[in-house]
Amino acid sequence: MTEAKVRITPYAHVLAVPDLAHSARYFRDALGFRLEWEDGLNWNCLVRDGARVMIGHCPDQIRPAETGDHSYFGYFHVDDIDALHREIVARGAIVMAEPADKRWGMREMPVATPDGHRMMFGQRLRRG
Repeated sequence: MTEAKVRITPYAHVLAVPDLAHSARYFRDALGFRLEWEDGLNWNCLVRDGARVMIGHCPDQIRPAETGDHSYFGYFHVDDIDALHREIVARGAIVMAEPADKRWGMREMPVATPDGHRMMFGQRLRRG
């Protein structure tokens, strides 16, 4: 008898944040996410085009900026990284470097949150 494979699909990146309201405003105002749901003063789930970030209020934990490279939490594929760069720079996002072509076939841009979480946005390069 063959077991059916269990399908796993992406849902959300989960982040501990020291100030829930401040972090939610950054994802909304600077990165263009919208609030999908909230659980009182403990959790918010924000979404943009199906990419979700769940942020949990954890004021007494280590600050993300103190974790070095471990502060990277996600890689988001986009269809136009240069347009995203223009959009989020105009919104006040913390863009750590301009979009750049990488030898592994991606054009990438690192972005940070005020707390020090970091994420990478990437667009696949067209090969001619």
